[in-house]
Amino acid sequence: MLTTLEDDRVVTSTSEERVAGQVRGAFDEYQDGTVARHPLLFNRLDKFSTQHLADRQLAAEVRLREKGITFAVYGHTDGTEKVWPFDVVPRPMASDEWTRIELGLKQRIRALNLFLDDIYGPQLILKDGIVPRELIQSAKTYRPQLEGFRPPKGVWTHVTGTDLIRHSDGVVYVLEDNLRCPSGVSYVLENRELMKRVLPEVFQGSSIAPVEDYGERLLAMLQQTAPKDVDAPVAVLLTPGSFNSAYFEHCFLAQQMGIELVCGADLVVKDGYVQMRTTRGTQRVDVIYRRIDDDFLDPKCFRADSALGVPGLMEVYKAGRVTLANAPGTGVADDKAVYAWVPQIIKYYLSEEAILPNVPTYICSNPEDRDYVLAHLDELVVKPTNESGGYGIVMGPRASKAELSDCAAQILANPRNYIAQPMLTLSTVPTVIDRRLAPRHVDLRPFILYGDDIYVLPGGLTRVALREGSMVVNSSQGGGSKDTWVLLKDEGRAVG
Repeated sequence: MLTTLEDDRVVTSTSEERVAGQVRGAFDEYQDGTVARHPLLFNRLDKFSTQHLADRQLAAEVRLREKGITFAVYGHTDGTEKVWPFDVVPRPMASDEWTRIELGLKQRIRALNLFLDDIYGPQLILKDGIVPRELIQSAKTYRPQLEGFRPPKGVWTHVTGTDLIRHSDGVVYVLEDNLRCPSGVSYVLENRELMKRVLPEVFQGSSIAPVEDYGERLLAMLQQTAPKDVDAPVAVLLTPGSFNSAYFEHCFLAQQMGIELVCGADLVVKDGYVQMRTTRGTQRVDVIYRRIDDDFLDPKCFRADSALGVPGLMEVYKAGRVTLANAPGTGVADDKAVYAWVPQIIKYYLSEEAILPNVPTYICSNPEDRDYVLAHLDELVVKPTNESGGYGIVMGPRASKAELSDCAAQILANPRNYIAQPMLTLSTVPTVIDRRLAPRHVDLRPFILYGDDIYVLPGGLTRVALREGSMVVNSSQGGGSKDTWVLLKDEGRAVG
């Protein structure tokens, strides 16, 4: 089903003559997807003229500005604070497909948690030669300080954001895992609230999986993974401060959970525990949802020049007297080179085949892979193994000769720092651009919580590349977002 413009209305149709506006070679989530199973929902969208949708889009942008829903972009001359870019045309997913994705994500996170427990423990997967030992020991995010340590309840990956894409073949692939401090879930919740306000008609009588209880679930997970023998765990959210790009999210989630938002200076190690300074004296803290990178957590353990962390925190953590979520050291499991071994990791720990496939990946530290990459740079996407936000990526088919030459030199200088993948074409969803609809490429970041059990937030953050032809969806580089609708089969249930 495709959304096009006809008679100044949003029209859903499968007819061949209405495919204008599609991106050649891309999977169109409306044309090629399974959303036609929900005619009630899309019949309502059809009633809106493009002018009406554009007006609703403007109303959404005004409300975002009024509420101060922002993110930070560093290096821009016109200021760092930007209003969160949002598009009112939703990204739908059918219930059956979401069920498969949910199972695949739970499988993946369970296996990665076991992997972390193993490599910081007995290292059986390294001894058995399934994953190269050198790959792990050379990872920038591997923390030897954690060897022999096991976090409370054995949970390393408390909060995960896994990036998914759909290629032109219609298959959903895992693009990368984010197990350190994944961000974006606040915008999932705000997007849904915004859609209810600007397009309330579409929600009436429709079955869309709810997302508004995420804050409650996040708090419950943090309390579940508190150190043992703590009856009423006290949790806090540790932020690096207002200059961090995700500070809005830090404030939002602390408010949603009803817990204190703290900086490193608000915490102190005293009498063997982490204590929070309050107007009534100090109070013991049992769980820290930290949004600070490992390097800055504790100047006594990691970077000595860190002014963001808490001196002595890691000593209390390793003594089992406080939970850090996510656990330090989890970054080794989202290293883009380690990513290539995740199917084998799943097989090793769970004796199962991966439900969600990886994108084929070439490891530049492998001489045979490196030779192939260097010979086919103009066909591949080259990525640094530990960067985020879309930085450092070279898209071979779109790169200049000078950029390819520089990329080759960087690979030869530090092959461990690079992987390469075929250039997949992200699927598209109709998007309001200059008061008209146009297809734009999207990806999806679902969020997964790991406590007593694993919970996957329905849908997640659909990120959209707002620039024509671009497949870079990161907000720091001109991307935006959409509300993601998991469409339930039972149309009689009122879900928000």
